[in-house]
Amino acid sequence: MSDLTIGGFPLDLLALQLVTGVALGAIYVLVGIGLSLIFGLMNVVNFAHGAFFMAGAYVGVFLYGYTGNFWLSLVAAPLAMGGLGLAVERVLVRPLYGRGIDDPLLLTFGLSYVMIEAVRIAFGLTGLPFGAPPELRGAVDIGIGYFPLYRLFLIAFSLVVVGALWLFIERTPFGLVIRAGARDPQIVQVLGIQMSKIWLAVFGLGCALAGLAGILAAPLQGVTPEMGIPVLAEAFVVTVVGGMGSLAGAVLAGLLVGIVVAMTSLVAPDMTKMAIFALMALVLLVRPRGLLGRAGALG
Repeated sequence: MSDLTIGGFPLDLLALQLVTGVALGAIYVLVGIGLSLIFGLMNVVNFAHGAFFMAGAYVGVFLYGYTGNFWLSLVAAPLAMGGLGLAVERVLVRPLYGRGIDDPLLLTFGLSYVMIEAVRIAFGLTGLPFGAPPELRGAVDIGIGYFPLYRLFLIAFSLVVVGALWLFIERTPFGLVIRAGARDPQIVQVLGIQMSKIWLAVFGLGCALAGLAGILAAPLQGVTPEMGIPVLAEAFVVTVVGGMGSLAGAVLAGLLVGIVVAMTSLVAPDMTKMAIFALMALVLLVRPRGLLGRAGALG
């Protein structure tokens, strides 16, 4: 450990806590991007996003217990939540388009409680233990100390997912339609593109990202029916701080919120939640649209 200290804390400890914040922020990034995608294109506030996060964790843990294959669970959980998201958009959300922002909000709010109760009935109230797979256990020396291998994997894997998503949004014809639809859906429809299909795909993608974040977070916090409730609040903070509808903003804000949580938990653990909302208030005072938010944009 280094002899240098800042505020009474060794410099090496602060550096390790910073990396911990980046790992935690990776979860916030995935959840925040999913929420930003849905809002940025569809103007739908998905209050069931935390429930999809929780359900993704349960699907992954169940499959891991059944197959013993973590990698299969890592693929299956987002696919299952993406499929469920497609069904929810097609059957429940789509009939509410054009009726204002309140109706989809209330519907997804109620849906979240239905999903939580369904999981309680199926798996019980106490939750399920879940640890990192054997190949990702232990710690490695990263130069400033030993750091859990699973958290390093979490950072690297999330970076790959975000990079792939950026390429999809910025470099594919479908991504071009998504960005165009976020700016002016009427013009896109005039060009003969059915926005309903785009909305369906984007809602499913956002829910899949929430499910992926859920299974990735499971080894860090365990799996309980209520695990999505605090994550939903934190995801909204990420979305607002980054800028509503801004994917780059969601990435930046997710990492920032993760670092704030990690550092505050080291210095003043009881003030962690307050620090998140204080950060949001501070950003909105300086930039009312968020760090990278701008009207009618998705990017």
